[in-house]
Amino acid sequence: MITIYHNSRCSKSREGVCFLENTKQPFQIINYLENIPTKEELKELIRKLNISPIELVRKKETIWISTYKNRKLSDDEIIQVMIDNPKLIERPIIVNGDKAIIARPTEKINEII
Repeated sequence: MITIYHNSRCSKSREGVCFLENTKQPFQIINYLENIPTKEELKELIRKLNISPIELVRKKETIWISTYKNRKLSDDEIIQVMIDNPKLIERPIIVNGDKAIIARPTEKINEII
């Protein structure tokens, strides 16, 4: 089943949900601000995305700029920062089986469904 890691306050994330609804394929929504991924879940998402942890960080968020931007952090520390501040997780993330994408632009969802 397709999964979307979703933030309802984000227009791109809402577009992703709408896009998936239009495909008529079953999918589940995970509101990651309320259901924060565990360290292992986040590591698995990063593996499926085939990126480094820093590539999943929203680097323009105020909390990142003010607290973490100029710090040298290990991958594990970056993952912990995202768990502690889930707003920093890039969105929306679409998972289908063993693959995942960050759906920006929304049309990238076609690559995974």
